[in-house]
Amino acid sequence: MLNTRCRKAYVSVNVDIDEEGDVQPCYIRWDNGLIYQIDQILYKCRAASKKVGGGGIRYTVLIRGKESYLFQEGSKWFVEAKVKRP
Repeated sequence: MLNTRCRKAYVSVNVDIDEEGDVQPCYIRWDNGLIYQIDQILYKCRAASKKVGGGGIRYTVLIRGKESYLFQEGSKWFVEAKVKRP
């Protein structure tokens, strides 16, 4: 698992925006229709993706008990998706 290859996967994200303008992502929807609820936002900072390039606002999120990164790059969102090996 240490040499897991990743690709930049753009995803749809449902967000809540509070009265202060703070964005809180709630759901991630893949292009195949799978929807994942974000259980918790653990951390938010400006950062680059070391695995796939690009960056912006990086959300460290908890989904189904697993920690993952979700990036807001301008008006687009992406994740570091694992590449399936043949």
